[in-house]
Amino acid sequence: MARAIMMQGTGSNVGKSLLVAGMARAFANRGLSVAPFKPQNMSNNAAVTPDGGEIGRAQALQALACRRAPSIHMNPVLLKPESDIGSQVIVQGQRVTSTSARDYALLKPRLLSAVLDSFRRISATADLVIVEGAGSPAEVNLRAGDIANMGFAEAAQIPVLLIGDIDRGGVIAQIVGTHTVLSARDNARIHGFAVNKFRGDPRLFDDGVSAIAAHTGWQPLGVLPWFADAWRLPAEDIMDLDTRSHRRDGALKIAVPRLGRIANFDDLDPLAAEPGITLDIIPPGRPLPGDATLVLIPGSKSTIADLEMFRANGWDIDLAAHVRRGGHVLGLCGGYQMLGRGVSDPDGIEGRPGRTQGLGLLDVETVMKPGKRLALSQAHHLASGAPLSGYEIHLGETTGPDCARAWLTLGARPEGAASADGLVRGCYLHGLFSSDAFRAAYLAELGGASQPGYDAMVEKTLDALAAHIENHMNLDQVLDLAQDVHP
Repeated sequence: MARAIMMQGTGSNVGKSLLVAGMARAFANRGLSVAPFKPQNMSNNAAVTPDGGEIGRAQALQALACRRAPSIHMNPVLLKPESDIGSQVIVQGQRVTSTSARDYALLKPRLLSAVLDSFRRISATADLVIVEGAGSPAEVNLRAGDIANMGFAEAAQIPVLLIGDIDRGGVIAQIVGTHTVLSARDNARIHGFAVNKFRGDPRLFDDGVSAIAAHTGWQPLGVLPWFADAWRLPAEDIMDLDTRSHRRDGALKIAVPRLGRIANFDDLDPLAAEPGITLDIIPPGRPLPGDATLVLIPGSKSTIADLEMFRANGWDIDLAAHVRRGGHVLGLCGGYQMLGRGVSDPDGIEGRPGRTQGLGLLDVETVMKPGKRLALSQAHHLASGAPLSGYEIHLGETTGPDCARAWLTLGARPEGAASADGLVRGCYLHGLFSSDAFRAAYLAELGGASQPGYDAMVEKTLDALAAHIENHMNLDQVLDLAQDVHP
């Protein structure tokens, strides 16, 4: 029978996802069969799973830390924001609806059965399930119908550990304040706490740990110093990638406009890790730099809205000037669709039905269609013959004369399009830069060099993270606190 324990945080970005990944690898290194689980996630950075669906990218990294294949049941509810007030709802890997935040609150209680079903399925395959909450249980206004934090913990009858972030300040207030606002029943479900992202000697916070324990009655499980190599792991949030992976010393500059609905930006992680590359993520309001060798337009959850945003920032003018100077452009998925003559949405999948003019740098047209393509794919780079693997996750079909200059093959199927001069390219394949041979060949075309071993670097960093957590957190106590999962 599996045991389970849940990691909740005093807020977003306290480091829960990274801690779960590190703990998973640490327990896997001890010989346990470990699995991650996140009842509800909100992210446009998704991963395609071998069982034919999509989950949050963080859960895919956690599965890698467990040394197991990702599954749709590791993240049964995934919310993919399409606007400031609405999201696409993915349940057990498949899109079921799009809804506003207000209507989702009414939908949540009906999703609990699917969440518990997935939890039971995952628990049946492991010795230990490490569950990650979302946001904070202190958001007591969301407690009714909750499936992400205490509502799930109560339904699944599992214990909770609370993580605070000392780097943002006020960690005693974070943890003690959470205890103050929670109900007595929810407080009783929390068995321990840990403090994350400490800079300096953790022993300097001994009195703080004692104060938290005295106010809450919860067991202290450790003070974790800042993990300096976190930037080497795939980023969960585009802001994480911007702040922790940003390099300005590489000879080859790649500019990436930060789209409002940027999606599947794991394409950027291997490039951010390259010592010879400056990955420059351009926020709204800042022009695309004139000294970039490549402008990479990433994926988008809402192509038409991001195309309008692209123009509103004047990036279309900057991009045209970049191409006139002989600069290269690569569009991936939604970025590929934006590069064409236009994007048609006859069924109003992304908003009002109609056609939106594209950037006109590729002679292709895209038509949005209801069926989403989700596939893990093996491919070849035609110019070099380099093999690569990746995934497809998109709505729409792109056709046109420039598709005759496909630059990838997916099995026997040509993939992608290129302009006549070869400066502008696009494709639907995500994850292609993780393949060392392709990345080296592509960067060589731009006059750059590549450092091999990206996947090996990620594995080495997960092991280093596991050792870090073993050194600073009482994992024996964590294992003792985990409780049996009841079917």
